[in-house]
Amino acid sequence: MKKRPPFKLASEPRSDGASDAVPKRAAVSRVIAGKPPKRGGILAALRRSPLVGAELNLGRSHEAGRQ
Repeated sequence: MKKRPPFKLASEPRSDGASDAVPKRAAVSRVIAGKPPKRGGILAALRRSPLVGAELNLGRSHEAGRQ
């Protein structure tokens, strides 16, 4: 019997039509790698941004909504 790779299992469509293959592939990759997921990646990327310290005014004016 020929073994199928785990990624093939994750790419098969569900019976209700929704595709959740991406989260399954990520979970299988984490299990295969044997490492816990790295934490703080988004925050580290924001800290490396060239806009850090640019003193941008990101405030928004508040206007009344529709009547």
